[in-house]
Amino acid sequence: MSSTAAPRPAGRRRAAIWITLGVIVALVILFFVFAGLYADILWYQQLGFLNVLTTQWFAAILLFFLGFLGMAVPLWLSIQLAYRLRPVYAKLNSQLDRYQQVIEPLRRLAMYGIPIVFGIFAGVSAASRWQTAALWLNGTHYGKTDPLFHLDIGFYLFALPFYRSLVGFASAVVLISLLATLATCYLYGSIRVSGREVRISKAARIQISVVAALYLLLQGISIWLDRYATVTDSNVNDTINGAAYTDVTATIPGRAVLAGAAIFVAILFILTAFVGRWRFPIVGTALLIVAALVVGAIFPWVIQRFQVEPSQKTLETPYIQRSIDATRDAYDLSKIEVIPYDAKTDAEQGALRQDARTTAQIRIIDPAIVSPSFRQLQQFRQYYAFPNTLNVDRYEINGNEQDAVVAVRELQQSGLTTGRNWYNDTIVYTHGYGLVAAYGNQRSTDGQPVFLEYGIPTQGSLGEYEPRIYFGQQSPTYSIVGAPQGGKSVELDYPGGKDGAQQTYTTFSGNGGPKLDNIFKKLVYALKFQDEQIVLSDAVNNDSQILYDRDPVKRVQKVAPYLTLDSQAYPAVIDGRVKWIIDGYTTSDQYPYSHVGSLSDAIADTETPTPAYAFDDINYIRNSVKATVDAYDGSVTLYAWDDKDPVLKTWEKIFPTTVKPVSDMSAQLMSHVRYPADLFKVQRSVLGQYHVTDAGSFYSREDAWTTPNDPVSSSSDPTLQPPYYLTMQMPGQKAPSFSLYTTFIPQASSESSRSVLKGYLAVDADAGQTKGKVSDGYGKLRLLSLPSSDTIPGPGQVQNNFNADPTVSQELNLLRQGKTDVINGNLLTLPVGGGLLYVQPVYVRSTGETSYPLLQKVLVAFGDKIAFEDTLDQALDSLFGGDSGANAGDTNVPATPGGQTGGGSSGSGGETGGGSGSGGETGSGSGSGGTQNNAALQQALQQAKQALTDREAALKAGDWTKYGEADARLQQALQAAIAAEGGK
Repeated sequence: MSSTAAPRPAGRRRAAIWITLGVIVALVILFFVFAGLYADILWYQQLGFLNVLTTQWFAAILLFFLGFLGMAVPLWLSIQLAYRLRPVYAKLNSQLDRYQQVIEPLRRLAMYGIPIVFGIFAGVSAASRWQTAALWLNGTHYGKTDPLFHLDIGFYLFALPFYRSLVGFASAVVLISLLATLATCYLYGSIRVSGREVRISKAARIQISVVAALYLLLQGISIWLDRYATVTDSNVNDTINGAAYTDVTATIPGRAVLAGAAIFVAILFILTAFVGRWRFPIVGTALLIVAALVVGAIFPWVIQRFQVEPSQKTLETPYIQRSIDATRDAYDLSKIEVIPYDAKTDAEQGALRQDARTTAQIRIIDPAIVSPSFRQLQQFRQYYAFPNTLNVDRYEINGNEQDAVVAVRELQQSGLTTGRNWYNDTIVYTHGYGLVAAYGNQRSTDGQPVFLEYGIPTQGSLGEYEPRIYFGQQSPTYSIVGAPQGGKSVELDYPGGKDGAQQTYTTFSGNGGPKLDNIFKKLVYALKFQDEQIVLSDAVNNDSQILYDRDPVKRVQKVAPYLTLDSQAYPAVIDGRVKWIIDGYTTSDQYPYSHVGSLSDAIADTETPTPAYAFDDINYIRNSVKATVDAYDGSVTLYAWDDKDPVLKTWEKIFPTTVKPVSDMSAQLMSHVRYPADLFKVQRSVLGQYHVTDAGSFYSREDAWTTPNDPVSSSSDPTLQPPYYLTMQMPGQKAPSFSLYTTFIPQASSESSRSVLKGYLAVDADAGQTKGKVSDGYGKLRLLSLPSSDTIPGPGQVQNNFNADPTVSQELNLLRQGKTDVINGNLLTLPVGGGLLYVQPVYVRSTGETSYPLLQKVLVAFGDKIAFEDTLDQALDSLFGGDSGANAGDTNVPATPGGQTGGGSSGSGGETGGGSGSGGETGSGSGSGGTQNNAALQQALQQAKQALTDREAALKAGDWTKYGEADARLQQALQAAIAAEGGK
């Protein structure tokens, strides 16, 4: 007799299916999470900063568990004690009885689930504060004390924020535990309410009293710590930061009294646990609330209203002085040199002779305008690009420091109008090519920039270097490189090549990204980038590397998460490589008595849109780190620029071995390091108020300054004028140096509408050219303070004078004829000739699609005098009576296809030498200095003309070999022409 098994119920089969699907979904989610984490490990490991990632993970995980246990265990214990110590035979009302019937089936789940849920939230909150905990554990002694409590400033920067966070967290845990205790006791009859009568069991009384006592004890500690926080709070009608008269005489003593009162009431709650009387702690709590109102609010208000306000200036003076001194120290302004500058307004003949070296370096090329010129003359293909605003750097050319406008030719795949597919975007078009640099003080005869580094392949004055740009600000999201197929390179290097080749190819040979040397890594990155081709393509093999997170700023931010980074990364040719240089800042908002300001508001100007920072309000900043990112292999190097900064020292303890000493900097890198613009902007925003060092004058705000609006910005939406880099000589300097400057005009005064100049701030931005040693002058701030009686026009007024001048207006109208636009360049201000000289290049641009700005005129002003000429030399000669010094530097050189450089200079008589129109014809012209029209000169000019023609033909044919040969002949011809002129 046979038997058959009973069929499995359908409900069980469905449950098994759902469980299986749930497990599969969970595993998929976990694998996605794991893939992201493993990709991070590979990225940091390849870059050599794995300890940065693991330290963050360890700190966050440890704090998560501490936060989880710190919340979940006390809450679970409170609920368990309240339940287990409940009255067994408590008589409940019908409503509570119904509640118990509903809750009882879920009681066990609730007793564990509620602490777990609250614990998770607490853990996440604690993990997000890992930096606060790490700073406390590794805090460094500052070496200076605050003037009120006489505690080391490191206590405020590193310890106090942690203590207040810890007390706040503990208070939240105890308060939630107290509420949970009350709810459980009420639900299970330990607390019974009958009319006005409240009955509490002995066990509940002890538990509630102890928990309440803990909470009040924590409030006492919190109020005590709040005393120290007064030194970083706003005060004196938000004029200064820090404890002022009312705080010192009323608020701080009041908080000490309240802290003692809270501890006393906590003791009353402990007594209640033993004696069973609630009257004393309840009365004590009520009195504590009243005391908080009287001592914490009413008493300070009375002191402020009836004692301070009638004599505020007298009483607040010492505290304002504390704020002035602390602010100047926190923003590194304490050593600024203030120089009275009685600026002349009359342009005397010969006044520029002593400033000839400064005028020779006046930058007439505006980096915010000439980007279209770089594109038209040096882009060559649509898949290359330059940024909208270029950078200013300096190079040593023929033994002389030369200001230059620079940019790298980056890859921009959006310019590929055809052939867009995964293979081309990922495998073929992987990098940009070369750095392009133009003289800051030269232009061609038709207004083009004059390039000192140019072309593909790269040519010029910067020597040989690795030109390929795999890591840049416009690089693709990711590329796969380093794997030739069948021994053949597949990455497009640049258009053109030897023997008439249309393209030249290369293979990445550096160590720039994680290797895809097994199927698991390929799968990980396929999931990360949501792209199955990484796994399927035969172009990806075991030699392949995947490059991603290629923005230099992002790379530095990931390896140094504690830094606030400058908004500008700039490229430079250093030791045979193109490297991005990024300035990193350590910041805080806890420096005692220092002014708190918005970092993003201080940085925003015409060239920099308002950035977004996670921590925007600061009252302490140091340029503590200089970082470099290699444009070829993406390697990141951090240098401890300010090794005395206690904040950096603390982070170096947290992330050891990640920051190198400044002594490791090469001489070439040192020569390209500059004073950062964002730090300078923050300092100028603070200095507008805090240049006043006398507390009485500061309180009266009788000499407040502000940064002027950029005169070329929109009148409907004005923005601040950015600071400008240029080489100049400030009063007090022995020689010109690469500098960064800004100007000040009055704030909220009757003079502000006239935009008269009140101050001129400049900083020595040149770090020198010695390996591992910073120049003694670097970072020196000099403030030219103009007498209050002076009426030196500010930038806005000078721009209005330019626009209103009849001669200037007439010539500008002539330039606007036809389909052309006139563009005013940056309005520069320089202390020369005993006064202040304004210089503004004027560009003309046609409205055609392929047009670009050409520098056609230069405006200059000194006092009320204006000159408007074709060259800076001519303008200065006109302004100063025909004596612009020895070579003002506005040099006209031949314009060439691609904008290649030529050389030349002008004497006091005017401009010299060869010039050519855009069609490439070369001619010769002379100023009053004259050039001898001899046979050697004519022969050299004919050779230059032929070389130009050959270069243009090679450019159109894409034959870069012939292009280079023709260019070499051009250079030789130009040198021969200069020699024929007698070296002029």
